[in-house]
Amino acid sequence: MIDFFTVFPNEIRMFMQGVGVPDLTYQSDVVIVGGGLAGIAAAFELLDRNLRVLLLERDEAQKLGGLARESFGGVMLVDTPLQRRAKIADSPELALADWLRVAHFGEQDLWPKRWAEQYAGRSIEMIYEWLSARSVTFLPVVNWPERGMFEPGNSVPRWHIAWGTGKGLMEALLQHLDAHPNRARLQILFGHRVENLLQNGGKLCGCSGQLEASDTAFSARANAVLLTSGGICGGDLSLVRRHWYQPWGAPPKTLLNGSHRYADGLLHQAAAQLGGQLTHLDKQWHYAAGIRHPAEETKGLSLVPPRSALWLNAHGRRIGPPPLVGYTDTRYLVEQICRQPGQYSWQVMNWKIAIRELAVSGCDYMTAFRDRNRLRLVLDLLFGNRELVRTLIRDAQDVVTAADLPLLVEAMNGLDSEFQVDADLLQAEVRAYDAQIERGERFFTDDQLRRIANFRTYRGDRMRTCKFQKINDPKAGPLIAIREHILSRKSLGGLQTDLACRVLDQSGEPIPGLFAAGETAGFGGGGMHGRGALEGTFLGGCILTGRIAGRAIHGGSL
Repeated sequence: MIDFFTVFPNEIRMFMQGVGVPDLTYQSDVVIVGGGLAGIAAAFELLDRNLRVLLLERDEAQKLGGLARESFGGVMLVDTPLQRRAKIADSPELALADWLRVAHFGEQDLWPKRWAEQYAGRSIEMIYEWLSARSVTFLPVVNWPERGMFEPGNSVPRWHIAWGTGKGLMEALLQHLDAHPNRARLQILFGHRVENLLQNGGKLCGCSGQLEASDTAFSARANAVLLTSGGICGGDLSLVRRHWYQPWGAPPKTLLNGSHRYADGLLHQAAAQLGGQLTHLDKQWHYAAGIRHPAEETKGLSLVPPRSALWLNAHGRRIGPPPLVGYTDTRYLVEQICRQPGQYSWQVMNWKIAIRELAVSGCDYMTAFRDRNRLRLVLDLLFGNRELVRTLIRDAQDVVTAADLPLLVEAMNGLDSEFQVDADLLQAEVRAYDAQIERGERFFTDDQLRRIANFRTYRGDRMRTCKFQKINDPKAGPLIAIREHILSRKSLGGLQTDLACRVLDQSGEPIPGLFAAGETAGFGGGGMHGRGALEGTFLGGCILTGRIAGRAIHGGSL
């Protein structure tokens, strides 16, 4: 655990006092706006090159690291030692083919495609080896999300989970940042909200804004400004609705925030006022299985949906065909739920399924991973994550339980939902599914069961997937139903950048002195992922673009 008061004493003192220097005017070689993963990665590169760096962070000191700090810590990597050890044959060529198939780039997507090529070709050098050198380790079993629904997604497992989740990843990086030989050349100021970008003679010369805790204004002068302040999917959900992907129809009435509270597009607009090109803001990465956060009204929790649960609409009808199944195609799941009555869904399962398969995409609830408790992790794998399920049943308002199906439907309809579940319909759906399992694997015609059979052929999935578990099984109770809403997570679009992370104007020319990385740049080029994503490319994209931005600002080799 990092003691931030020891690591960053001067920055925290200034934040708590609400002041920076007496006249609130700062000077540095480079200003980084945003202390998330991309900004931290860039700071390393700039310090390596002996530059003075001012990092302006809007949040509190203990939250340095942004959304990456709250994440599960999964990183998409290609042809790693862990893959080779497991005899997973991967290559940059295969990864890029998968990426392009999911992205569906248009003819105009020159920069996004080039950034995709960078990621697929350089993930070992720029991400894996860099993290490994900074004490970040990964679980030995590589995970396999986003396999694809109608066409392949990830052809092989590539999702490497950092030991300690995103929290552990960020703490390792911050410890190494504090130990950097040039640490004295880095100044970090918290509670600073940047609102404007400053130009002099057509070149960026700094930024200005005010303190979050007061009306005190500040300005910062530098030779270059790097924007790493996140996307538009958290702080202001009206932006998510305004830029909603039109082919999906109207955005859901209930939309949960799973992003960072300061991901509000403020710096996107500041850059646009200087001519910066914003692209693909309608390309957004949402999750299908969001529930209301038990402790924070403005946030949601993103569940990793159990593959053996039945995914039903607001009336209790199974969504499909084909039936929805987690770990296949997140974008497709979101699209289908948005076409359902009420634009929300239910997942129905039992205790046995939940403790084996249910997870939360984040560090706060996955405590064995977060706390690096190896014994607890092994016990959870062997006997199920009972603590997690008990916590959700006790605290989450979207989770209900019952001893039998009629009582379960009664509990579901007892929630404040727009529609009522039809008891006869739901019971018929459960009976039909359970009957398939009763007949045996040789006679499966249900696509969900066939997918489960395929999942279980991979060791990493077999440990966390039930072997054809019936829903209405008295020995596996109680029954559990979870009401799930669409949860906003990440922006796939943003400021258009070239391969040096320079922000481009409307004519495609760089704006002198202005750079962008991470989610602010659509993870590179204003839309590196295209329409979809292979998962884990978000953390990896922040590291890749942040490092390249730091090198480019110095003028060195990319």
